[in-house]
Amino acid sequence: MSDKIKETVLAASTPAPGEAGRTGDWRSQTPEIDQEKCSQKDTCLLCWLYCPDGVISREFPLEIDLEYCKGCGVCAEECPRKAIHMVEGREAAS
Repeated sequence: MSDKIKETVLAASTPAPGEAGRTGDWRSQTPEIDQEKCSQKDTCLLCWLYCPDGVISREFPLEIDLEYCKGCGVCAEECPRKAIHMVEGREAAS
């Protein structure tokens, strides 16, 4: 591959909420954020970075758009402080 082509070929994806429609009813588990454990002052945002659906806010306190969240659990897996946990069902506990 020529150097010119290498410079212009990028593998970048920026998911946006709703690309597959409102898919929140696909969930069997729902993520919940413990805002006390969340590393807000460190501005970690790993959950936002790794969310394949792009449904986590970048502002604190973090929010997850449950209309589009498929409940994959990637955010909970990537959180270094274990501030996100998955609960059974489609609705967040009150």
